[in-house]
Amino acid sequence: MKIRLIDIAHGRSGDKGDSANIGIIAYDDKGYELLKKYLTVDVVKKYFQGICFGEVERYEMPNIRALNFILHNALGGGGTVSLKHDAQGKTLASALLRMEIEIETEK
Repeated sequence: MKIRLIDIAHGRSGDKGDSANIGIIAYDDKGYELLKKYLTVDVVKKYFQGICFGEVERYEMPNIRALNFILHNALGGGGTVSLKHDAQGKTLASALLRMEIEIETEK
């Protein structure tokens, strides 16, 4: 079964120099377990191919049911030097929330 991340989570994103910082926060414990299982570094890296040219890191924050991703070399040099429309990565959480993931259905 496919679900969109926006159906189980909300998010926020921004910049740290040339790296984008994306936080995805589950609405409940079940959603957090799905995020941990299916929203991997490899999945996020592939989703942002053509935007993220560096490493992707993932940090788990179970106390707030969130995953934080750092996308290195993703902002064209950063807010003060980039020619990208979104040089501060503010739209990246919204973009990621529109991702569909294939999940196993419970029997």
